[in-house]
Order: sequence, then C-alpha cells, then structure tokens
Amino acid sequence: MRIPRGGRPTKDQSAELASRILDVASNLFATQGFAATSMEQIAAACGAGKDTVYRRYPTKSAVFSALMARLHATLIPELDQAVNTDGSALEKLRHYARVILDINLRPEFLALNRVALSEAMAFGAIKPVPTREDPVMERFAGLVEKAQAAGHLIGEEAFFLAEQLLYATSIKPLIAAMLGDDRYRDAGARDEYFTMAWTRFLAGAAPRPTSSMPDPADDRTAVNPRNEG
Repeated sequence: MRIPRGGRPTKDQSAELASRILDVASNLFATQGFAATSMEQIAAACGAGKDTVYRRYPTKSAVFSALMARLHATLIPELDQAVNTDGSALEKLRHYARVILDINLRPEFLALNRVALSEAMAFGAIKPVPTREDPVMERFAGLVEKAQAAGHLIGEEAFFLAEQLLYATSIKPLIAAMLGDDRYRDAGARDEYFTMAWTRFLAGAAPRPTSSMPDPADDRTAVNPRNEG
C-alpha cells in the first residue's frame, strides 16, 4: 500500500493498514508471546510508522483486544447459521454448543487463547470471563432462554446456564489442546466427549419430572386408626 507523501490515506487504505497491523500482531503474539512483542516490532513488521500504529491502537493491550474482537466478528455469520437450523429450541442450543467446541479447537483460536491465558490477561488486554455483552455469549443466553420457555430447561438465570454449558462442553478440550494434548483433534473424539458433557449438563439443568405417586393424605384406602378393631 502506497500513500502519497503529505496525503491522507483513503478509507480503503486505512482499513487495509488496520487489518495488516492486526495480522502482523497476531503472528508475533502467537510465535513469541504477548510480553515479548513490542509496538515497535509490530510497526516495523507491518511497514508502518510507529506513530501510525499508535494512532489506531494506543497500547499493546488495545491491539490484542482489537485482534480478539475481529476474530469473534468473523464467527458471527457462522454462529447465526447454527442458530437458524431446524429443530426444537433444545436441539438448536445443542447444535450451537457443538459448533463452539469445534471453533475453540481451530489452530488460530488455540494460538490466541494460549497467549490470552498465559500472558495477555495479566496485562489487562482481555477480561478473565466472558461478559454479557460478548456477542457469542449473548446468542448463547438467548438460546437458553428459548429452551427454558419451551420447558426444556429449568428457570435458572439464562446467562449462568449458558456459562455452565460452555464450560461443560468446550473448556476441558480447549485446555487439553493448548497443553499439547491432541486427543480431541479427531471429530469422533469430540463427538464422544460432547455427547457425554451435554448429557451431564441436562442431568442438572433439565426440569425434574413430577412424581406420579399418590399423596398418602388423599388415599381413601388408607387405614383410619380410629376405626381399627
């Protein structure tokens, strides 16, 4: 990208530069870590002036946050497609959670999650837990609410249940993969784990069936102690 000296970049040029900064930063963070990467390195690697980088991203934490936001934004169409599948509210929730498991184990997500959990969180570049404003969790909680309305799940706070389902179905395989364990690389292994985690989640989150046993107080055949003998 060439910008005439003394001229202002066009909108397309500015967007291209911002994208290139994030591409370069992603590679540097993944290969050498968050702490070892400097703003000067990012500027030099993407061929931009340091002041140019700082105007767009005032801190390294801002770069990482923008990188994670861009990565999440690329998921929205895929997640929306998962939500728009046929089936009951519970089946849609199950499908959504299964898609998130696959996404979390993609190489680009694993690389950034390693950085996030090992370093970036300590520098305040990301929040330690997903927030209600996170578009992924917002959709998750919305699906939980629909499953609750249909009577498939208990009336617990929807965001809390969404968090529990995320942890049950995705976090263990994600951590295992970040530590170099490749057991969940195979789709069949992921299916097996997910099915077990989903079943256990429903064991705690599905409504309890009402008892069909008669109330002894209403049992007309019960013996009246006063009439004995």
